[in-house]
Amino acid sequence: MILEGLVTTINADGTPNLSPMGPLVDPQLRQFVLRPYQTSKTYANLKRAGQGVLHVTDDVDMLARAAVDQLNPMPKLMKAKQVEGVVIADACRWYEFRVNSLDDRAPRTTIACDVVAKGRIRDFFGFNRAKHAVLEAAILATRLEFMPPQEVCAEFRRLAVLVDKTAGEQERRAFQFLDEYVAHKLGL
Repeated sequence: MILEGLVTTINADGTPNLSPMGPLVDPQLRQFVLRPYQTSKTYANLKRAGQGVLHVTDDVDMLARAAVDQLNPMPKLMKAKQVEGVVIADACRWYEFRVNSLDDRAPRTTIACDVVAKGRIRDFFGFNRAKHAVLEAAILATRLEFMPPQEVCAEFRRLAVLVDKTAGEQERRAFQFLDEYVAHKLGL
């Protein structure tokens, strides 16, 4: 199963990097597999340092902004316990991990990870169609180079209905941000 989340790693200069990722997880979350592109900072950091933190969160605004590399300022972070890394202070759950194997023979690297520490900060809000719509919109926003613009726009119109019907303020703000980002990138 793929679990959408955020991964923090440490850049070579010591600063934190935060990226959305959808690892393939086992039900107990003792191990998981990441598949970053080799052009990503997350790939470079994991290849160099071999450790990071996976976060489960319901903060779709943070996820949306991180997806398009527009997360400024960085959320509040805490020092990780077992790895050289950081934990997002407002995540629902976190999983510190170490890389146990890395296969980068394909453009999308396969990185198998073992969880070495975990924690819970707060409850997950729950299911909400608008949160899922923002998540899908964020994924679309990262694929503008691969998808026809009319397909992206049609998908955004479909997702907007879900946001209009079921969103709270955070979801509305996140979807509007992504809608404006995509319109700008597509020159609309």
